[in-house]
Amino acid sequence: MPERLAEMILDLWTPLIILWITLPPCIFMAPMNHSQVLMSGSPLELNRLSEEQRILNRSKRGWVWNQMFVLEEFSGPEPILVGRLHTDLDPGSKKIKYILSGDGAGTIFQINDITGDIHAIKRLDREEKAEYTLTAQAVDWETSKPLEPPSEFIIKVQDINDNAPEFLNGPYHATVPEMSILGTSVTNVTATDADDPVYGNSAKLVYSILEGQPYFSIEPETAIIKTALPNMDREAKEEYLVVIQAKDMGGHSGGLSGTTTLTVTLTDVNDNPPKFAQSLYHFSVPEDVVLGTAIGRVKANDQDIGENAQSSYDIIDGDGTALFEITSDAQAQDGIIRLRKPLDFETKKSYTLKVEAANVHIDPRFSSRGPFKDTATVKIVVEDADEPPVFSSPTYLLEVHENAALNSVIGQVTARDPDITSSPIRFSIDRHTDLERQFNINADDGKITLATPLDRELSMWHNITIIATEIRNHSQISRVPVAIKVLDVNDNAPEFASEYEAFLCENGKPGQVIQTVSAMDKDDPKNGHYFLYSLLPEMVNNPNFTIKKNEDNSLSILAKHNGFNRQKQEVYLLPIVISDSGNPPLSSTSTLTIRVCGCSNDGVVQSCNVEAYVLPIGLSMGALIAILACIILLLVIVVLFVTLRRHKNEPLIIKDDEDVRENIIRYDDEGGGEEDTEAFDIATLQNPDGINGFLPRWGLPTQWWEERNPIQTCVFARSRTPPSLRFIFFHKDTKINCITQWTAKETDDFTASA
Repeated sequence: MPERLAEMILDLWTPLIILWITLPPCIFMAPMNHSQVLMSGSPLELNRLSEEQRILNRSKRGWVWNQMFVLEEFSGPEPILVGRLHTDLDPGSKKIKYILSGDGAGTIFQINDITGDIHAIKRLDREEKAEYTLTAQAVDWETSKPLEPPSEFIIKVQDINDNAPEFLNGPYHATVPEMSILGTSVTNVTATDADDPVYGNSAKLVYSILEGQPYFSIEPETAIIKTALPNMDREAKEEYLVVIQAKDMGGHSGGLSGTTTLTVTLTDVNDNPPKFAQSLYHFSVPEDVVLGTAIGRVKANDQDIGENAQSSYDIIDGDGTALFEITSDAQAQDGIIRLRKPLDFETKKSYTLKVEAANVHIDPRFSSRGPFKDTATVKIVVEDADEPPVFSSPTYLLEVHENAALNSVIGQVTARDPDITSSPIRFSIDRHTDLERQFNINADDGKITLATPLDRELSMWHNITIIATEIRNHSQISRVPVAIKVLDVNDNAPEFASEYEAFLCENGKPGQVIQTVSAMDKDDPKNGHYFLYSLLPEMVNNPNFTIKKNEDNSLSILAKHNGFNRQKQEVYLLPIVISDSGNPPLSSTSTLTIRVCGCSNDGVVQSCNVEAYVLPIGLSMGALIAILACIILLLVIVVLFVTLRRHKNEPLIIKDDEDVRENIIRYDDEGGGEEDTEAFDIATLQNPDGINGFLPRWGLPTQWWEERNPIQTCVFARSRTPPSLRFIFFHKDTKINCITQWTAKETDDFTASA
C-alpha cells in the first residue's frame, strides 16, 4: 500500500513541478505593490521559490502566482504546507503582518502572520469542494494599516482516485427476441465516477463482462451489450444473468471498479408449430343431447406462448361435418366439438371427423421450419336413448266454420315414438291453452273435435297446445302448437254504423239531402260488404221522404217537398231496411229520427222545438227567464184556488172587466190503463195531417171523447206513462191551446185546470 501511495503522489506532482519550472514570468493579476504569493509543496520547491524571489526582488518587479494546489485526502502528523505569502516590502524586521480571509480561512486554511506560510489544517475532499477563493493582505504590525491593496488567489484541491465507479440505475433488465442473429443489440448500461474527469485517468472507465459469456458481449467504452451467440432458443433457456464490471484508470492496474447485474429475458417468436397430444380421440354422446352441447375437447400443444401459441381448429373432413362443429377456446387453447343438428341412433350410430389445428399468427421468417399446423382423427359414437314422441309437423293450422256442429271433427294431429321399441302414444290438450274447453281430442288417434259453439265475431283465432305422451314412459312427452282459424258465415244482419239523428229545415228545398247514413256488418265476406237499402212496404209511398243509394255503399235521405212545419209535426220516424249480400242474405230495420228545425237562410240550424217557435224573437235571456217565472207563479196561484175550492166544495168564479169566465171541471172517470185496447190515437188531435208520421198513441176512450167534444174546454185522459205529464192538445174545431197538468192520487181522481 505505501508503494501505491508513493506512485500516486509521484504521478500527480511530477507534471506540476515541470509546469511550474517552465512557466514564464509574464502571468499577472492586479499589482500587489511588490508583494507575491509563493506556492510550495515541498522544501525543494520552497528553496527554488526563494531563489527566484531574490531574482525578482533584484528586478524590482512584483510577481503574482494566483493559484495554489493541495492534494485531497492528504493526512499526516503535521498540517500540510500549501504555500507562502511574501511581499518585497518586508525587510525582515518583523514589522509586517500577513492576514488571510475568504473560503475556509481560519477553519480549513491557516496562515503564519509573520512568515506568510499557509497550511491546510483539515483533510480535504475534492468531491465535496474542488477549490477555495481567498484574499491575502500585508499590514503594519503595530498600526494594522494596510501596506498594499489586498490580493485574491485560488487554492485548488487536486484529485486522487478515491472513488470507485457506480451503476446508479442497476440492477438492469432487458429483453431480446429469441432466435436473434449474432451481434443483436440488447441494451447499454452506464456507470459514473465521482473523480475529476478532466484530470488524469481517475474517471476514465472501461466495461467488461464478468459473467454471462459466451452468450453476450459488451463494448468496453460504450457499454453496449450484444448477443454473442446466434439463434438462442427461448424454449431451451428463457433467462440469463449477466454480471458487468466498470473499472476506472482506463482499466489499468490499481484502478477502482464497480459491478452490476443485467437480467436478459428472451422473448417468444412463433418458431414452433402446434402438435396434437394424440392422433386419435374417442367420444360418445347420447342421441337426445341438446343442440350446442360440448361433446369433447381436443388440444394441440404449442411450445410458444401468448399469441404465438394461438391456434384455430377446423373440421376438414369426415362423415359428420354437417352435424358437428368445432370452436377454439382462446383461454385453454383447445378445440371444443359441439353438436349442430339432432342425432338419431336408429339412423346412424357413429361418425368420424378429421380436425386440424393451425397457428393464427405466422412468422414468415420461420416458414422454412414446415407447416405450422397438425391434424388428428376424432371418433364419435352415438348412444341410444329413450326419445320423446315426434309429431308429423312442427305446427298445425286448422280451419272451422263458426256454425260448425258440436262434436264435429276439426282436424287431426299425429305423432310416433322414434325409438326402436316403439311405444303407443296418447294425446291430450293442454287446458292452460284452452281455459274455456272449447275443443276436445281423441286420446288414441289425435282427432280434434268442437266442444262449444264458435263465434268468429268474438274470437277469430284459437291457439291450443297438444301433448303427446308415451304410454310405456309417461315422462317422455312432446308438445305441438295448433292454430285454429274460425271461418266466417253470414250470421249477423247489417245495421246503422252509428246512432243517426237528422235535422230538416223548415225552409228546406225539395230534393235536398237531409242525412247520409252508412251501414256496418259484423261478418267478414270474402268479396267485401255490399248493402241494399229500402223503405218498409207501407212507407214506399211516403209523401215526405225518399232514399237514394250512393256509390260508396252509403244511403242519402232526401226531402220530397218543402214547407215542413214543426207546429204541425216536430219529429218524423223513417224506418229503413238494410240487407247484406250474404248467402243467404240477412236484413234488419233501423229507424232514422228526423227532427224539423228552424234554420237560417244559409241552412244553419237554430232551434228544433215548438216552444222556441212561439217565443218572441229578440228577447234577451233575462226577459225569457222573467216570463217563465211569471207563468210558473200564475200556475201556482191557479193550483191554490183549485185546492181551496175542493175543500169548500163550492165553485170558484173569477171575474174581470171583460167578464171573462173559465170553467174548472172535475172528472172522476178512470181510464182503461194498459189493457185499454180501444184507445184513441191522440196524434190526430195534435196534427190531422201527420197520420203517416208514426206518432205515439195515448189511451183515451173514443166514446168519452165524442161526448166531450162539443165543449170548448180542456180534455184529460189517463196516460200509460208515469204521472205528472204535461200535454198540449189542439182542439179540432176551435184550435184552442190548452196547457194541462194532472196528478194521479190514491182515489184515481184527476184534477185539471185550463
